Amino acid sequence: MTRQTAAMSYLAERREEEKERRRLEIIEAAEALYAAHGWDALTMDQLARQARLSRALLYVYFRDKHDLHSAVVERALRLLRTRFSEAAGRHPRGLDKVEAIGRAYVAYALEFPHYFDACARFQATTQPTDGTTSMDACVVAGDAVLGEVVQALVAGFMDGSVRQDVGAPLQVAITLWGFTHGIIQLTTTKAGELSRHGITAADQTGHAIRTLIAALRTTP
Repeated sequence: MTRQTAAMSYLAERREEEKERRRLEIIEAAEALYAAHGWDALTMDQLARQARLSRALLYVYFRDKHDLHSAVVERALRLLRTRFSEAAGRHPRGLDKVEAIGRAYVAYALEFPHYFDACARFQATTQPTDGTTSMDACVVAGDAVLGEVVQALVAGFMDGSVRQDVGAPLQVAITLWGFTHGIIQLTTTKAGELSRHGITAADQTGHAIRTLIAALRTTP
């Protein structure tokens, strides 16, 4: 490689790094606005001001607001997978891994409500995928999150802590996801109604998780 070729390669690499850095700054600015005001209130004009960029430059990195949302969702799902993996890794038994993941999901939703909302919005849409779009990256990240639950269940099948007759690991994982997701939405949007019955959100989520784990536990 000649010095000129090496220099050109170095400059190209630096340009790519700068492009990725700028893209990340835009996403982080969008997340800050999302957390503060909600997704529906976010506009590209606001984002341009928050990121200190021209509105036109935003569209160099993201086709539209939907494309930007997908980028936020991908980051949210990657963090969720990390939280699930860390939670499961603290326990040797499969059933305990499953319970830890459920509690980690609740904690994640409370700590990052805008991420939970972003994922819920994404999951509520049906969009075609072609293996190249930002939505496809979200699908891959989402499958990885679900995979953490599947691994925990399989570990439970192998060590005998999870009942063998509950069903295929993937279907069970999806069922657990649906129940837990619904409980999180219930306790965050209906806290006042729960309070009227003398029940706190923490009490209700704890009860729900214990109920799910009891349904999975191997009978002595």
